Amino acid sequence: MTKDEIISDEVAKLFLEKNLAFLATLMKDGSPQITPTWVDLENNTVLINTAEGRVKQRNVTRDPRVAVSIVDQHNVYNMVTVRGRVIEQTTKGADEHIDKLAKKYLGVDKYPFRSTNEKRVILKIKPEKIFRLKA
Repeated sequence: MTKDEIISDEVAKLFLEKNLAFLATLMKDGSPQITPTWVDLENNTVLINTAEGRVKQRNVTRDPRVAVSIVDQHNVYNMVTVRGRVIEQTTKGADEHIDKLAKKYLGVDKYPFRSTNEKRVILKIKPEKIFRLKA
């Protein structure tokens, strides 16, 4: 069992600003899979919004271990990597959350890439190990 880490205010700033993150999950055969993604932070929990059935969602359902890397868009030497586990998957509030992320990343009120048959889901990640580099 690992000790959960607390995300500092300085690290939280990277997650709350308009920085793209990369989510690494594990495929069925154990090989890594990585996806660029929008990211959010709430109560020391990293939030990733996706659609049910996508590769990353299927992977974390089978194996909740993940890594998230985020780089400051203004200084690539200011970065953080969080290793942790998906502790919850929820559809509750997921549609509103993707709209919030669309506002943050695109400056629009509604997520413009929504498919009519997709079901949005929030992946909630609890940090277990945080690595920070700032230069």
